Amino acid sequence: MEPQPPHHARQLLICCCIGLVCFFGAYMRIPVLPLFAATLGADASRVGMINAAFMLSAGLLAIPSGFLSDRLGRRPMLLGGLLLMALASFLIPISPTPLVMAIIYLLFGVGLAAFTPTMMSSIADIAPPTHLGRAYSLYTTAVYIGMTFGPAAGGLMGRAWGLGRVFLFSGGLILLAFVISWLVLVKGDTHHHAAARKSSIQRSLSTLLRNRRLLAGLIGTTGGCFGFGMFITFLPLHAAAQGLNAGHVGVVFAFQALANALLRIPFGRLSDRIDRGLMSACGLLPFATALALTGLFGGVVALSACAALLGLGMGIGFTALGALVAEVVPTEQRGLAMGLYNSCIYLGMMVSSATMGGVITAVGFRTAFMLAGGVSLFMTGLFYRLYRGAPRA
Repeated sequence: MEPQPPHHARQLLICCCIGLVCFFGAYMRIPVLPLFAATLGADASRVGMINAAFMLSAGLLAIPSGFLSDRLGRRPMLLGGLLLMALASFLIPISPTPLVMAIIYLLFGVGLAAFTPTMMSSIADIAPPTHLGRAYSLYTTAVYIGMTFGPAAGGLMGRAWGLGRVFLFSGGLILLAFVISWLVLVKGDTHHHAAARKSSIQRSLSTLLRNRRLLAGLIGTTGGCFGFGMFITFLPLHAAAQGLNAGHVGVVFAFQALANALLRIPFGRLSDRIDRGLMSACGLLPFATALALTGLFGGVVALSACAALLGLGMGIGFTALGALVAEVVPTEQRGLAMGLYNSCIYLGMMVSSATMGGVITAVGFRTAFMLAGGVSLFMTGLFYRLYRGAPRA
């Protein structure tokens, strides 16, 4: 295969840098947010509802945000999303109650809904079809490097400086990503399409949802993200119940994100050469297994091993899923398709956060993690069956 043109490689590098800075800042909050909410009086169920509020807004608004990025251009949506995320991060430490914290977290979800599908659409706009897998692998590797060190840094900073200051530092980094985007992204790079301007969102959605391969990808994404929502929301509380501190939780998250990041580039390249649906299923299977095993262990070493296996499954499965969604839709509807994809990501995590707190209260962490792994496994089987039965575009 021919290498990408230099200007494509340069644009891709810029997007990778923005994603790295943004998600490093955003993921600093992961290990400390449940603990900070607990200081305000939130129990496991309320912590789940706070995360659910963020994921609900991110999930519901990803679809119209993706559609708007097709019509208005990528750059305005990227800048607006980053600005809203930074503002929410600055406001969280002054939350007086869990309810106010949940409302502020809704704003963070609005920003993420604008940023994430738009950036993923931009990657697909930049890369030629023969390089989609490797382009997504490079971008998501940059993102997961941020996710690798962000939670570890957040956990250690929270222990040393206090939980509230982590959110202020997080907001500062996201604001830095905004400045980079404002200064470096090409102002004339609109990437909107005449066909998108002529079509309503209802008509575009109707067309996309008749695409069975796209539907399969969305089902697989939802199942995997239901499991991931369980992991990121309740792993800190499970670890704390076993006597681990915020620093230990950060280390466990780092193992997950590191394994995730290291596998994305080699398997992204491989996904350009083999069936993306098969690769997605092969990644989601160990992911579901690792999630089910997480509830059985309590030490930092054992939990880190489960997290690494979970990250391995994500690195293989989600790299292929993202490229699959971009590949099976028309260019003028790519923003909307990525909105659907990101909606499934956050709604899957939202349902998990909203429901599994009550399950944990009723049956405990061990059984709840096994149930979440079973749900992810069932959705993986449904995804692959629909994918194999769908006609090729």
